[in-house]
Amino acid sequence: MKYLFLLISSIAFSQQTHFVDFKSVLGKITVNPTERSVSGDVYYEFEVLKSIDTIKIDAQNMDFSNLTLNGKTVNFSNTQKELQIIFPFKKGKNKLAFHYLAKPKQTIYFIGSEEKDNLQIWTQGQGKYTSHWFPSFDDVNEKVIFNLDISFEKGYQVISNGKLDLKSEINGVSTWNYRMQKPMSSYLLMLAIGKYEKQTQYSHSGIPLEMYYEPKDKSRFEPTYRYSKTMFDFLEKEIGVKYPWKVYKQVPVRDFLYAGMENTSATLFSTRYVVDSIGFEDRSYTNVNAHELAHQWFGDLVTAESSKHHWLQEGFATYYALLAEKKVYGDDYFYSKLYETAQQLKFASRSDTIPVLNAKASSLTFYQKGAWALFVLQEAVGEKNFKKAVKSYLKKHSFKSVNTQDFFAEIKKVSSYDLNKFSEVWLESSSFNAQEANVLLEKNKATKVFLEVDRLRNTAFSDKKDFFTKVMQSDVYFTVKEAILNQIKKEKVEDKKELLLLALQTNNPQVRQAVATNLTKIPEDFRLNYESLLDDKSYQTQEIALFTLWNNFPSKRFQYLDKSKNWIGFNDYNLRNFWLSLALNTPSYVENKELLINELIGYSSINYEATTRQNALENLITFQLINDTVLKNLVNATTHHMWQFSKFGRDTIRKLLKAKEMRVSFERILPGLNENEQFQLERLLKE
Repeated sequence: MKYLFLLISSIAFSQQTHFVDFKSVLGKITVNPTERSVSGDVYYEFEVLKSIDTIKIDAQNMDFSNLTLNGKTVNFSNTQKELQIIFPFKKGKNKLAFHYLAKPKQTIYFIGSEEKDNLQIWTQGQGKYTSHWFPSFDDVNEKVIFNLDISFEKGYQVISNGKLDLKSEINGVSTWNYRMQKPMSSYLLMLAIGKYEKQTQYSHSGIPLEMYYEPKDKSRFEPTYRYSKTMFDFLEKEIGVKYPWKVYKQVPVRDFLYAGMENTSATLFSTRYVVDSIGFEDRSYTNVNAHELAHQWFGDLVTAESSKHHWLQEGFATYYALLAEKKVYGDDYFYSKLYETAQQLKFASRSDTIPVLNAKASSLTFYQKGAWALFVLQEAVGEKNFKKAVKSYLKKHSFKSVNTQDFFAEIKKVSSYDLNKFSEVWLESSSFNAQEANVLLEKNKATKVFLEVDRLRNTAFSDKKDFFTKVMQSDVYFTVKEAILNQIKKEKVEDKKELLLLALQTNNPQVRQAVATNLTKIPEDFRLNYESLLDDKSYQTQEIALFTLWNNFPSKRFQYLDKSKNWIGFNDYNLRNFWLSLALNTPSYVENKELLINELIGYSSINYEATTRQNALENLITFQLINDTVLKNLVNATTHHMWQFSKFGRDTIRKLLKAKEMRVSFERILPGLNENEQFQLERLLKE
């Protein structure tokens, strides 16, 4: 999933699943964007396995009414965390019905507004739990067939899990009936509402691949979803188990909490990955796309029974995403990524003492070390045996919860490989076995050169220059050349100039970007070469090069700003944002500074996504373009649902408050803030 680690708790209901099996649920719900509420009627069917006197459904801060059990009124208790149905239950099948109202403070997010015609509503159940917006189960081991009938104002696309069975309209309200055929964990339930268009492709096996986009992003559809069908077809064949659901949907949402999330049959992902062909070079959705898709098998079809076994989801999704990318980009890419993560894991193992089989392990451990463990295992038992075991593991445990021993049991059927030793080294140890990793990496020629370059890290530049020159002139994979440039960053420009010129001549955008970041001081005789980076098809390279040239050659600032005045960049306006900052800090360049200041301040307002706002706020503060509106926008950032952005807001205010005049300014704007903003600012003022 998403480049993130989310703890999945299975403690609260660990006993109930032995007594009760919830089979299916139909939720007939209405979403109200004005009230920011979700309400409706819920119909559960369940079977009592053993006699029990209270059945619990997770429900955070909800109101309930009209509750019936098998058509009769029954006692219930609402703890504001659980709906408890109190009744002397005996073995057998039952039907439960009730009405609920929720005004969630988390898990369902209302972005934009109807007034500004930019409303989006989306959910993120993993980590925060679906039970904040729909009465369900925080325990991943309780798997239910979810069906939703969702009513919302016409003119919007409403997207949920499963196949759209029917769409109807009455009095300007559309109702979308979504149906699942197989059970899933509650955290995988999703909802997304917005003004979307979609294109549908079909996999080789006939699965509809529905790819959504906002109308304004129609021209970005192809680069955003590039390789989607290729990777879907590859994974279905590679895994050996048919895609488990009837449809696969992908929906970009604004201000998403993570890179992506693999809800059953429907992935949500961040709009930062909605890119044009230039943006694709720096910020493609390919890896996130493959990762979330792999989760449809590893996480959604089979689900780790507890956080201890979380690697069965994240390690598998990371590894199979890498295999899918290998299909697209080739072996050198595959091995270069393994090398990159091996370096991260070697460094992390010095301080991170938590192994893979531990609920408190880091994302790096669950994702990357988990993936490495699978790579080592596949190499050890052989590709054919590995595939056979994975296929058997998925088929045997479909729509169920699993642990590591369940997977190992299938490996044991195809190989006598010592899994106890493997587990000790790769899953139970906090260290990273670099020696074994390097042996596997050296099977690839490019990575073999990569390792040679790495071994020269502490060698004098004069002693390795000839070797580096030879490598730079070769057709070795570009990441090796990037590594050389990173290794010589601190060398004198005149000593490394020949290598820099060779790097520029590769015409590889990543290698050329490494040149852009390699220099902070540019000699005059290298200026023209460096200026060529301004024409690269990379928004990231252009931003780096523009600043470095602007900073090094004051006499040419007008020229650089004229060249870049129409640049926009990614959908977060990175280049436009940065250009405004530089233009405003170039004496005599613009006559009407107020116009540009207002535009830059506008990017810091609630009308834009958090990444755009943060970039604008950083530039405004760095270049000391601060007024009351900027300060209000900064305070508003502290109330944002994205923790990274709210943390940025708090940390920045703390720094500003060290200056007495800034404290006075913040105190002046305090009365005009809303209640949440006042609360956040008052806390910071008291620190």
